Amino acid sequence: MRLLDEVLAGRGTDGPRVVDLTGAAGIGKSRLLTELCLRARSRGMGVLRGRATEYERHTPYGLFTDAFADLDPDLLRPGTGPASTLATAASPVLRGIGEGALGGGAAGDGDTGHGSGHGSGHGSGHGQGQGGRRDGSGGGGAGPREGGAGRAGGEAAAPYTDRFAVHRATARLLAALSRTGSGLLIALDDLHWADPASLELLDHLVRHPPHAPVLIAVARRDRQTSASLAAALTRGVDTGAVLRLGLGPLPERDCVERLAPGLRPARAARLYAASGGNPLYFLTLLQQDGTGARSPLGGLGSLLLDELTPLTPAQRRTVEAVAVLGDHATPELLAELAPGPAGELDATLRALALRDLTRPGPAGSWTLRHPVLRTVVHENADHRSRIRMHRTAAEALARSGAPAPVRAHHVEQALTGWDPAGAAVLLEAAALASATAPASSAHWLAAVLRVLPEGPRYAGQRLALMLDRARALSVCGELQAGRDLLAEVIDTVPPHDDSGLRPAAVTLCASLERHLGRYARAEALLRRELSRSPAPPPSDLLALGIELGSSAPHSTPYPTVRADVLRTRELARRLGDGAAEADALALMALGEAYEGGLDAAARYADRADALLETLSDRDLALRGESRARLSAASFYLERYGEAERHADRGLALARRVGPPHILSHLLQCKANVLMSTCRLHPALELVEEAETIARGIGSPDLLALALANKAQVLLASLPPGNPESLAVAEEAAAVAGPRTSWWASLAWCVLGFAALFAGKPERARTAMLRAARPDLSGLQPSMRPLFLEALVTATVAGGDLGSADGWAALATADAQRLGLPTQLASALRSTAQLLAARGRTAEAAEAYARAAGEAARSGATLWEAQSLLLGASLAADGPAEAMWHRGRGLAEAGGARLLTGLADLIRPAAPSPPPPAPPPPLPGLTPREREIAALVAEGLTTAAIAARLHLSPRTVDTHLSHIYRKTGVTTRSALAALTARATPAP
Repeated sequence: MRLLDEVLAGRGTDGPRVVDLTGAAGIGKSRLLTELCLRARSRGMGVLRGRATEYERHTPYGLFTDAFADLDPDLLRPGTGPASTLATAASPVLRGIGEGALGGGAAGDGDTGHGSGHGSGHGSGHGQGQGGRRDGSGGGGAGPREGGAGRAGGEAAAPYTDRFAVHRATARLLAALSRTGSGLLIALDDLHWADPASLELLDHLVRHPPHAPVLIAVARRDRQTSASLAAALTRGVDTGAVLRLGLGPLPERDCVERLAPGLRPARAARLYAASGGNPLYFLTLLQQDGTGARSPLGGLGSLLLDELTPLTPAQRRTVEAVAVLGDHATPELLAELAPGPAGELDATLRALALRDLTRPGPAGSWTLRHPVLRTVVHENADHRSRIRMHRTAAEALARSGAPAPVRAHHVEQALTGWDPAGAAVLLEAAALASATAPASSAHWLAAVLRVLPEGPRYAGQRLALMLDRARALSVCGELQAGRDLLAEVIDTVPPHDDSGLRPAAVTLCASLERHLGRYARAEALLRRELSRSPAPPPSDLLALGIELGSSAPHSTPYPTVRADVLRTRELARRLGDGAAEADALALMALGEAYEGGLDAAARYADRADALLETLSDRDLALRGESRARLSAASFYLERYGEAERHADRGLALARRVGPPHILSHLLQCKANVLMSTCRLHPALELVEEAETIARGIGSPDLLALALANKAQVLLASLPPGNPESLAVAEEAAAVAGPRTSWWASLAWCVLGFAALFAGKPERARTAMLRAARPDLSGLQPSMRPLFLEALVTATVAGGDLGSADGWAALATADAQRLGLPTQLASALRSTAQLLAARGRTAEAAEAYARAAGEAARSGATLWEAQSLLLGASLAADGPAEAMWHRGRGLAEAGGARLLTGLADLIRPAAPSPPPPAPPPPLPGLTPREREIAALVAEGLTTAAIAARLHLSPRTVDTHLSHIYRKTGVTTRSALAALTARATPAP
């Protein structure tokens, strides 16, 4: 209960925000969760409680739908003040969960979400996208989205909701709910049975907890928990975000006194020994007839089945009906599943309640005493009777207006063979869940494929369903499973097939191979399809050609596919396909910008932009990836305004129509612009969202890229000495592993930068050389001066000025060839470091000043501020003060705490009579470290310092790494300047 008090007092923001209760079935997790809810309510906190169920684990967001059913509807009505804020926060959550779990109609105006929507297709339905009752009877139901537009208040197509938008909106909703009272507890029971969509949402909340007094408590069986859920919660334990409480057997005294006070000691001892201290086993044994000597050798199931033996046939049918219906066990539905004379059901339910087999639930529903009892009853019901009940439940729910995702569970359980009507329900449910719960969509498609008859009559339908399922698997992160399914489709469809399935499968398969980092396989697959006879239709050739060009510049240099992309563009021009030509031009712009062909890149980018402006909304909706490529190309061209414009336009599309991997790219494109122009707080929000998506997709390369970009933003955002950026960069490099792709190389480069600012120059040098490879082919040509700067910095810190000279000369030559201001600034900083290391401080300060001017010319404010502050540490008093004030002002305005921390370390002394007292010696350093810092200030190399102090060079390097970490500087020149300022004159 300490966490409740800390959360309410506002002290829980840096500690655990999730409580993880683990233990065996019946050990008392739910009871402890109930007690936690009672304590929270007694403190004035709001409480939402949800429970996952074993047989509905593919109903999207079922766990959170159950929890949000406790929300007060009055709180969610638009109004003024807090009510309006809460309604706005709730709208995307309830809309997204409604679409995934209940098949709700399209949203309204995007703020309140109260406009009703409808979908075209089989069995259209209406609803407000807000869920409805727990039995599904109030939810909106839409048919398959075959191009039908959801409408709200007479407006055009409703916004698309992806599952990652639901994650972010849920965090905002929980924060808003917590502020309506004294905080919020959300308690989630039986987490081991939760559907994949709910688990993804919980994973997001663990890694990005709401910035509000919100506590999440979960209960689960450890042995039945999926590996992915266990890993997510363990990551939270490692980071301190999760408090894990493992529940073991109750001591004998507590078990007997709490559960059966007054029981004879001898019988109590036998019962306790037989139960093993498990409260559920103990209570079940206690209810058995006889002396209690019976041992649960047959397991808990045998004990629970014994409770059913005395039941009448009507009572047994009703218990089984409750087990089939789960949370939907209303009297109306029970009457259909277990029909009998009038009044019999009420009497039966009363009798079952007296036996404590059933218990009343919300809104007049009924539930069995414990989930374990439901499992035992369901699995031991007569097979034919169980199927009949599930079929009846599906039909009854359909008559009450329940949407396809609610009916899908019962339809699937009732399938014994091919049933076109049942398959239609499952396919409708899969279509509705495709955006917000792709794992459930893939599951329902697999259920249809299991019963679809073999033979030529259904061959085309089977292949089309396999292709759809592969798409769903790819979206929910099962890239390898999707790829394997597509390989089967490709092997099955003959080359002469004109249905379009084969090229679509090849294109998607190659895309999955690309996202798995297997670029050579992707290229081979595409080239084989492009060269087959008969050739694919022109429209398919365009898609295949674009995907081929997408592999560059990863493992295949862009020049090797330049001719292929040019041919694709020419084909698009001949066909008059402006959209495909824009795609090809965006690829060409990115490839040339990466390789340093800046003039060509600028021409292609301008032409692609002009073509995009002429496209219809429908064509633009499919051009999110082209916008991402144009944004990246413009960023490399240092046209930051255009890069941000492309990213913003692409984000507006991707948030509506997806797919998620394109959204992640666009988020990172914009974050890179914001970082370079020193707007770090919004940049951090974007890279954290991109990371969430990358983890959900399951692409190692995309995750490595997202983590690398996050590490860059964290490095500039956090004060000197904070280890978080280095930890994220290390994870990025670990995810990249041995791959040599463009993104993997970037991850290693970022690790080099992070290691530098952590005071580990040798680690930085190793990482940079690993990224560069012996021939430097691993470094992006158009940004090589910036990467070489890190190598120069690490090499100078190690005292190897000769090698640093070579890197700096190469950086200067590259920068002059490129003519890009930010790259010229980077080369000038490399030169300045070498000048300072040789004691030519005035020339070094001038080089830093010129670097600041170049960075300012391109609008790269972050690099301008860094150059100014490095120059201020070396310049004469007057210029130093001016450089310091401008550099620190830029850094503070942009949230660059790394640079403001550096600025505070080197702040020039303000001139004032009488002369100021000499500054104290460097704080925090040991005497030996101060001695080494003083020798660095004299210009001595590592070897010379080692000889002077009779130490080994390795020992000197170790001391230097400690000095860098404590002072926040990363170069010898900066350390020399800092030492000179901090050391009293003789």
